[in-house]
Amino acid sequence: MDLADRELVRDPFTRYAPVRARERMVRGRARGVDPMWVATRFDDIRTIMSDPRFTVDATTVPGAPVAHRTEQTWQARGMRPDHEKYLRAGIFDADGADHRRLRGLVTAAFSPMRVAALRPRIEAIAHHLTDRLPEHAENGVVDLVEHFARPLPITVICELIAVPEADRDRWRARSATLTAGVCGEELGDALAGMVADAHALVEHHTRHPGADLVSDLLGPDCRDRLSTDELVALVVNLVVAGHITTVNLVANGTEALLTHPEQLARLRADPSLMPHAVDELMRYCGPVVRALPRYAVCDTTVGATPVRAGEAVLPIVSAANRDPAAFTDPDRLDITRTRRTREHHIGFGYGAHRCLGAHLAQEETAVALTALLGRFPGLRLATGPEHLERGTNPVNWHLTALPVRL
Repeated sequence: MDLADRELVRDPFTRYAPVRARERMVRGRARGVDPMWVATRFDDIRTIMSDPRFTVDATTVPGAPVAHRTEQTWQARGMRPDHEKYLRAGIFDADGADHRRLRGLVTAAFSPMRVAALRPRIEAIAHHLTDRLPEHAENGVVDLVEHFARPLPITVICELIAVPEADRDRWRARSATLTAGVCGEELGDALAGMVADAHALVEHHTRHPGADLVSDLLGPDCRDRLSTDELVALVVNLVVAGHITTVNLVANGTEALLTHPEQLARLRADPSLMPHAVDELMRYCGPVVRALPRYAVCDTTVGATPVRAGEAVLPIVSAANRDPAAFTDPDRLDITRTRRTREHHIGFGYGAHRCLGAHLAQEETAVALTALLGRFPGLRLATGPEHLERGTNPVNWHLTALPVRL
């Protein structure tokens, strides 16, 4: 399977269905990356994400060195050699004790209680952006990605780590480049710029500590537990992962609701359904196509497929979230699904590596959709859904623009 196949990237929900129905696992390839097993079934992926026979840290596999697929992917896209160390130092590619140490330092900042305390500020940002949307309209059409979905979460995460306001447009632009699917020098420049900005932010908060997450990580309780590379990698991870899922979930979710008028009407009639709607949108049209590869630490099997020690398995989250063995009528959007059943998705991952910012992403999306639908009762697409353009990044399913009429 070519993991960069245009049809798979365009529609990672239904295009994987024949594979999921036919094969337990298949072999996948991508340019510049060693082959991997590809898992598409819900139960298999939950096992791969939670079973100690699999790890995200390729360096912990016993025996000969294992090719680090994530590192190979970024190298193929244009990452410069001197930035590889930030991948190795990051929370996403750590496992075991290292992962628990890094995650433990920031877990409290994203707890449900802390996120709930942020809601008034998130609401204020959302209402400010909706109030300004008419100013950005041209011939009655405005792009919700550029003027609403993108600025809301990047503002929240930049406030959380106290990025100076004058620098935020630059952080937003570089983060958008990193996740857009571009390659070559443009990608290398954006990553280099974000690493340099993260170093500068750490130095700034070292000299001028405040009431923010980076200053907390520089405090006496944390600083001796973090290397500079780990802290810089953590800042970059928090900014990129801390907002891009929400950007794309807000845009994908808005498009899904506008093209399913019966679901939109149900949500408008009963706003208490919003948390369930957000949960269902993450399952139905969530932006996370695939999770990080896992590496078998010993010879094992997934279903009836033998997987040898050191082999990589790539979990396709979008396929798992449409698996009919796990969800009733999985290709139907139903915003009451989680209120009525125990069916639950893995759009935010599963196990020890479940998304650290899941609560924040859900809260931001709920606030964003509430503000948008409340402010513009006549909101509608400005073009047919078949004409909407999506990005080429095979990891993130996202709209490049969402033109609407207010």
